[in-house]
Amino acid sequence: QVQLVESGGGLVQSGGSLRLSCVASGRTSSDYGMGWFRQAPGKEREFVAAISWNGGRTYYIDSVKGRFTISRDNAKNTVYMQMNSLKPEDTAVYYCAAGGTLMIPTTGSRVANWGKGTLVTVSS
Repeated sequence: QVQLVESGGGLVQSGGSLRLSCVASGRTSSDYGMGWFRQAPGKEREFVAAISWNGGRTYYIDSVKGRFTISRDNAKNTVYMQMNSLKPEDTAVYYCAAGGTLMIPTTGSRVANWGKGTLVTVSS
């Protein structure tokens, strides 16, 4: 049973920072990409950031480039997302995603496992 458990969400003022973490368990290898998606109230879930299995490649949506940084520690089976200069429009439930084998989860169709989400609220 694969599990992804997120943590690090919360309430922060505009301009503030948060770091999300996601611990993966149940997969026997690390040959898969990981990523983050988010879903704001009344909107569809969207891709935010992803990282390849060895951390060598990263991907971001334009709206978070320069503000968010994704990283991973395979020894700890953990992926992180440092979020700086947060804006009210970043308010959403953030979901951790693990790609299929050798897949980087930049779209929902490439996601093999989802976390349950962690809420990030940015006040103005």
